[in-house]
Amino acid sequence: MSGRVLAMLLVGALALPLAAPSYAQSGGSNVWNFRVYLDDKPIGYHRFTLTRQGADGELKSEARFDVKVLFINAYRYVHDVTERWSGRCLKAMTANTDDDGERFTVNAAADGAGLSVAVTRGAAQGAAPKVRKIDGCAMSFAYWDAEILRQSRLLNAQTGDYEAVTVSTAVDDRVAVRGKSLDAKRYRITGPKNPIDLWYSASGEWLALESAVGGGRRLIYRIE
Repeated sequence: MSGRVLAMLLVGALALPLAAPSYAQSGGSNVWNFRVYLDDKPIGYHRFTLTRQGADGELKSEARFDVKVLFINAYRYVHDVTERWSGRCLKAMTANTDDDGERFTVNAAADGAGLSVAVTRGAAQGAAPKVRKIDGCAMSFAYWDAEILRQSRLLNAQTGDYEAVTVSTAVDDRVAVRGKSLDAKRYRITGPKNPIDLWYSASGEWLALESAVGGGRRLIYRIE
């Protein structure tokens, strides 16, 4: 399985018939706990915890994947991210990833009217990071906020790349959630690699995610 696909998961303005959840609330938290499957085989989990205070928020993301072939570990993925938001603008990010032995560190911080993003990749962790500047209000692949469906670029928390994306118009669909089949809106995010399918409720709640991986297989997120 290609690690580049997973990078997209950690991973044009549209007239969307979808109401994004109110981000700027006075307080509270949300947790999205997904069991992750490769086709029908469980390989790990990805958990998102969002804590809000007024217009500010902190998102913690933790992913652990282990793919076994004949009881041998064939692929391992570890990903930890902390993001800080003001409204719907990303203000800071710290991300550490081990993509089957290839390591990435991403540190982003507000810099004037944009973000400064520093990326260290590969074994040379002591080397100076590569730094890029993103102007204006940036969002990451924040699937928990349907506002990403209006964006033309999203910041990849694994690689630090500011990915060009396109988002399809909504398709009426149904999706299995906690053993029940629910009405949902399905969107497809297309970027430089494999497309990502996302399902949301009519009120904008994130329900599920799927993406194609190598060999015609599917990476599937099912919420618990």
